[in-house]
Amino acid sequence: MTHYLDFEKPLAEIEGKAEELRALARRNEGMNVEDEAAALDSKAASMLDELYDNLSPWQKCQVARHPERPHCGAYIDRLFDEFTPLAGDRNFAEDLAVMGGLARFHDRPVMVIGQEKGHDTRSRIEHNFGMARPEGYRKAIRLMQMAGRFGLPVITLVDTPGAYPGKGAEERGQAEAIARSIETCLQIPVPLVSVIIGEGGSGGAVALASADRVAMLEHSVYSVITPEGCASILWKDAEKMREAAAAMRLTAQDLKKLGVIDRIIPEPRGAAHRAGTEAIDAVGTVIAEMLGDLADHKGTALMKQRRQKYLDMGAATLAA
Repeated sequence: MTHYLDFEKPLAEIEGKAEELRALARRNEGMNVEDEAAALDSKAASMLDELYDNLSPWQKCQVARHPERPHCGAYIDRLFDEFTPLAGDRNFAEDLAVMGGLARFHDRPVMVIGQEKGHDTRSRIEHNFGMARPEGYRKAIRLMQMAGRFGLPVITLVDTPGAYPGKGAEERGQAEAIARSIETCLQIPVPLVSVIIGEGGSGGAVALASADRVAMLEHSVYSVITPEGCASILWKDAEKMREAAAAMRLTAQDLKKLGVIDRIIPEPRGAAHRAGTEAIDAVGTVIAEMLGDLADHKGTALMKQRRQKYLDMGAATLAA
């Protein structure tokens, strides 16, 4: 059963009517409703295009959070061969919100790391809804450092509402772990490419996305805080999330103009949750291109180039 977002309700009605007609025809063999159903399908397709061509920033947030949107595990399963998961931070525990390991990408050994939200109630709880604790970031640090030692490119897939804000996480040094992860991103002597595949929330996202090349899926979002959190701080009202989303400039299109990301990856008609395989393949193509751009860059020169990228970004005015 398709999960429809709030702004898709008119579309749900049309697609529901088409399905009702076809169900009626299946129960009555002599009934021919295909012309009427096809007309409804055509109307639904036009409405789908119109909706997704004119999404507001808040609607993009809803799309980025869609429960049927492909998550990190789906990308790893389709794009990478011989994936060998590596677990634990060698300090406290294993954190299932962050998954990573050795793999082959286009027959090239790489290290892949990403945040996994889960796809049903059990797995979402198991993966803590993609919100990593300090041990998750320390695991990412360990894997990135391993990749640096063995000369393996690092690919990160970002999809998190933010780092876990619980008491235990703070007691174990959440802020320090995130800062060390960002530092490691900037210091490894191998190519690092990152793709925001859903939500890129706060320092929890930056900890894996301080990369040589950063791409975003067309309907993903990337921001310092969730719109609800921003609205709660600025207006003392979480229901102002629509205004907050518009003010935060968190869409891929805004961030490309601001120079925060390097590429936007188009999504299939109706977004990634309607054609997951097609969306994943598009991401794979862009990852290959970004790694190709960095093929001749390595070591100290690559690290200096990466560092300068972020110094330049900070020096540029973002007030416009």
